[in-house]
Amino acid sequence: MRRTYFESPIVMTTVRLVAPFALTYGAFVTLHGAESPGGGFQGGVVVAATVITVAFAFGVRPTVDWVDERVVVGVFAGGMLAFGAVTVGTVLLGGAVLQVDLLPVSTKYGIEAVEVFIGAIVAGVVTSLFFLLSEGGDGE
Repeated sequence: MRRTYFESPIVMTTVRLVAPFALTYGAFVTLHGAESPGGGFQGGVVVAATVITVAFAFGVRPTVDWVDERVVVGVFAGGMLAFGAVTVGTVLLGGAVLQVDLLPVSTKYGIEAVEVFIGAIVAGVVTSLFFLLSEGGDGE
């Protein structure tokens, strides 16, 4: 029988040290997408890649149990609902789709909020796809 997971103290320690910095960098990339390269998609992928790295270091099943699929679905659904609310809200205020200067906040904060919502959607989708594929695609 082939062993698919090998516990390495070096890898586990390294991931334990690097993961908080990678999550912080993902948040930074998400929030600074309005002023510099990056944005919600890139930041969401960095956050999801951090979760996937933890799964590679500590095992997929313990990571799935730790993250809990309700959290992943909640992040995705919350991002979708908030993004939809901003999209519909700007149209109802008489503007174009995602015309964030109509929102009751500064344009900069409106753009950053949209980037955070996109980041949540991307992080939720990529993480859930990884968990589904790691189970062999036999998920419910």
